[in-house]
Amino acid sequence: MRFLGCAALAVAFLLAIAGCGGSDQSGRQSASGVGPRISVPLTLADCRDWNTADAAERLGTIRALAAFAGGPVGGSPDEPARTGATLEDKSAYDLFQGWCAEPFARGFKLYKLYTRAAAFTPQG
Repeated sequence: MRFLGCAALAVAFLLAIAGCGGSDQSGRQSASGVGPRISVPLTLADCRDWNTADAAERLGTIRALAAFAGGPVGGSPDEPARTGATLEDKSAYDLFQGWCAEPFARGFKLYKLYTRAAAFTPQG
């Protein structure tokens, strides 16, 4: 059980770091070089932001989420790190289009929708 608490703390730390250094410039280049994305920090982007973004910002955000979620996970001296689960761009786009169309979902965080859906998607 203690390991799960440490893992949760590590994930929270990584999410906090990912949210630092935001800018209010719309269409800016994301840190991972994936193109323009929604103009709020990745961990704060929600369905309201998705609904007001243009197609290029949406695609850039999906690719930034994939870079974040697909990063190294775990690892030890005995076992190499693995990578996190990701979604195909079209699947992620359809996921956000479906959920973000619902009025009750306007505050849903995109990274939470993405990572939870990816966790239940077979990885190749």
